[in-house]
Amino acid sequence: MTACETGGTMAERLVVIGGDAAGMSAASQARNRRGPDDLRIVALEKGFHASYSACGIPYLVGGEVGGVEDLVVRRPEVFRDEQAIDLRLRSEVTEIDLDRRAVAVHDHEEGRDYWEPFDQLVVATGALPSRPGLPGADAAGVYGVQTLDDGAALLRAVEADGAERPRAATVVGGGYIGLEMAEALVRRGLSVTLVEAGEQPMGTLDPDMGALIADALRRLGVEVLLGEGVTGFSASGGRVDAVCVGNRSVRADLVVLGLGARPNTALADAAGIPVGETSGIRTDRRMRTPVEGVWAAGDCVETFHLVSHRPVAIALGTHANKQGRVVGINIGGGYASFPGVVGTAVSKICEYEVARTGLNEAEAAAAGFEFVTETVASTTRAHYYPGAREMRTKMIADRRTGRLLGAQIVGQEGAAKRIDTLALAVWHGMTVEEMTGLDLAYAPPFAPVWDPVLIAARKTAERLERLHTGG
Repeated sequence: MTACETGGTMAERLVVIGGDAAGMSAASQARNRRGPDDLRIVALEKGFHASYSACGIPYLVGGEVGGVEDLVVRRPEVFRDEQAIDLRLRSEVTEIDLDRRAVAVHDHEEGRDYWEPFDQLVVATGALPSRPGLPGADAAGVYGVQTLDDGAALLRAVEADGAERPRAATVVGGGYIGLEMAEALVRRGLSVTLVEAGEQPMGTLDPDMGALIADALRRLGVEVLLGEGVTGFSASGGRVDAVCVGNRSVRADLVVLGLGARPNTALADAAGIPVGETSGIRTDRRMRTPVEGVWAAGDCVETFHLVSHRPVAIALGTHANKQGRVVGINIGGGYASFPGVVGTAVSKICEYEVARTGLNEAEAAAAGFEFVTETVASTTRAHYYPGAREMRTKMIADRRTGRLLGAQIVGQEGAAKRIDTLALAVWHGMTVEEMTGLDLAYAPPFAPVWDPVLIAARKTAERLERLHTGG
């Protein structure tokens, strides 16, 4: 018997592994639909915090956010007292036993181990920062940044005084986290080197767009090493002091790994919960795994790309919250589904706002598309209006149909959120010709009379027409 007796009835037991976006969204939505006499909810989180904004960590480290608690969206007592969710922090699940219908838990606070039974289980274990299997990678002072606990540890390091105060930092990897952390560390007064094995940073963009970001980093004072791989980490007394890049050594009092993240699926995999080719947990559109009564959501799952029609694992809080909501609604007796993603993302790097949606050139080619691209330079406002800033918009369209496959934006203030219009066009399979007639808002403080989205669509449509007519 795995249910407990409450008020004379048998309450079903829901156990949630992971207390951040996906897990707590699932727990909250389930509670909204089923009361504690019908559904007992236990949420297990191995860290010190639950329900927080991991996306704010670079701004915490950089000093724009005042403190760790500012990133906590909802305090534990809100879940416990107002929603009757038994949220247990510092409670790490070490095993899932599907036959026993229970999870093994280690309570870090009390130093004890116990089994927690479930009728239904939500796996929301998130992602792990990729850590290279290189000499010295586990030395003290080498930080991955994925959880708020990770961010708090890095914050303590950069705020250290005296001899412990770091003066030089190396960021390994030029993805979103790596670039945001490089800027944050510069703001803290450190000398920063960024090492990226690719030809340009921000590999989710095409190289011509990524080159704009590299230039901005250099203007900020970051030493940018491109096309070079890290071969190891030097440590003195167990603490990192340099990064080995090719045949040279780059001083580093601390190292931040910005190599991306991978689904944290070790628990699920060991239990026999199927994982897909991306190493994310396999689910259907309702976020059910192939195991009866077991659901999964968030950065640990594999999802479906609506343009490439391929499985992908994308670690973003937006997806995690939506997927958690879907799980909670379904557990609560409703019906909800998660259709997939188009890969929309946005970031701020130095003076640039950076955004993308759909496929980049390499992804479009890998998916078998023949495509054309067009890049246009424009301004965020009417050119004569004070505060107009430069921006560059790139579109990728299917050569045969004209369908928009993807888009990228790199620009200054006021540029990036235009990606939402482009994401909507990608989501609905619009052609660039159809986009030229979009009724977008215009006023000089907000856009030129021809919005950059419309200019890029028109130019791409004209290129396609020339190809089709031989002109």
